[in-house]
Amino acid sequence: MKLLKPMIFLFCLVPLARLIWLGAYDGLGANPIEFITRSTGTWALVFLCITLAMTPLRLITGLSAWIKLRRMLGLFCFFYACIHFLIWFWLDQNLDLQSMWNDVVKRPFITMGFLTLVLLTPLALTSNQWSVRQLGRRWTILHKLVYLIACTAILHYWWHKAGKNDLDTVSIYGAIILLLLICRIPIVRNILQRKRNSVT
Repeated sequence: MKLLKPMIFLFCLVPLARLIWLGAYDGLGANPIEFITRSTGTWALVFLCITLAMTPLRLITGLSAWIKLRRMLGLFCFFYACIHFLIWFWLDQNLDLQSMWNDVVKRPFITMGFLTLVLLTPLALTSNQWSVRQLGRRWTILHKLVYLIACTAILHYWWHKAGKNDLDTVSIYGAIILLLLICRIPIVRNILQRKRNSVT
């Protein structure tokens, strides 16, 4: 685990390094802002899916190492979501709060994206041992917001893609998130645990 976490940390930075590399060598296409915004948003969703996958993987394998990676992966989800938002706010909205708010109110997919970031923020801020100790059982309740976040994130992506008649990719992400949420239903969790025990 001592080597695994640093390796995964570096791997999680690869999408950002790729964007920097492409930017340095004019590889961001005809619309760099759209490319960066789309890429960071997609990676935020990918890391959300990977974070949600940690609990099912623990249930299937019985290895607690997956849970030890969950916090770092969740923070990378927040990291890429913040870049996604800041690129939009800075380059698309010119740091104009009124313009940003008007966009949030008028466009449903922007509303869902903004709500997702708002919900992610308290989870990121309390992803430390001090918060766990201070909040006690409330910490667990707070971090169950990740289930709602999964729904708002996929709605954000769905409405955005629906406007472009491109629902194939978002359907895949939607199916993955649905499957990962189903794995958290108590009866499904019990089935996974029984199958693991029968194998071992």
